[in-house]
Amino acid sequence: MDPELEAFVPLFPLTDWADPVADRKVYAELAAGRPTPDISDLLVEDRLVPAATEVPVRLYRPRRPQGAVVWMHGGGLVVGDLDTEHPWAARIASITGAVVVSVGYRLAPEHPYPAALDDVWAVLGWTADHAAGFGVDPARIAVGGHSAGANLAAAVALRARDEGGPAVCFQLLNEPGLDDRQETWSQRRFTDTPWLTRDKITASWRHYLGAGPATAYAAPARAADLSGLPPAYIATAELDPNRDEGIEYALRLLRAGVSVELHQWPGTFHGSQAILSAEVSQRQIDGLGGALR
Repeated sequence: MDPELEAFVPLFPLTDWADPVADRKVYAELAAGRPTPDISDLLVEDRLVPAATEVPVRLYRPRRPQGAVVWMHGGGLVVGDLDTEHPWAARIASITGAVVVSVGYRLAPEHPYPAALDDVWAVLGWTADHAAGFGVDPARIAVGGHSAGANLAAAVALRARDEGGPAVCFQLLNEPGLDDRQETWSQRRFTDTPWLTRDKITASWRHYLGAGPATAYAAPARAADLSGLPPAYIATAELDPNRDEGIEYALRLLRAGVSVELHQWPGTFHGSQAILSAEVSQRQIDGLGGALR
């Protein structure tokens, strides 16, 4: 492990996502301690996107926007919200010049699949419909997210392909969780790595899937056909149970004729780029921002 990251491991709270309500409070407290980027050059506003259930979003609008990204927070589909994602969403808008539409999708287990994906789908359509009002070309809308948010980004890209739009020009999948089967080499061997353990992933999928079967829109690694999808940037962490499913998804995209930029970050663990003082974290963030720009 990168020594700059390892020094922080003893400070992490122990959570297992067995009690999502309690874990949400822990996650919110952890997020509140992160440095908040300067938003003086951004117009930040909260909106409600009309859908079967209104979806809260937070818009981050640069002065001269260069495209837009519908952005989904991480948290295993059971924790996280617009406030916990605020530092990341603001940072992405600042370093990319894109309008960031951060999505407060419904969480499991109270709202199992497909609630979160339906929320993201509604926001993607709303963003495309309102792109001109944001000063954005509707042909330059990307989707992206971290961990569970990357799952939703990959899933909504699949759905947009299958249902004929809205058009997605790019998908950014940072340390994605894509496969409920947990059968890869990294899933079977990295059982107790920092922050994300095998048991937490198992709990996440159990909460998200509920009593239903896993489909390709719930677990994109199950999709049989990846052709016709938008270009992708996929980043994985070396000491992460999700590592190999991200790498394998990238390879399958390439074999299906989809252009992919793949980064495997050595010495890192799931979510470690939140440790902003580490040199490798700074390079990871620069990579994400550079790809979106």
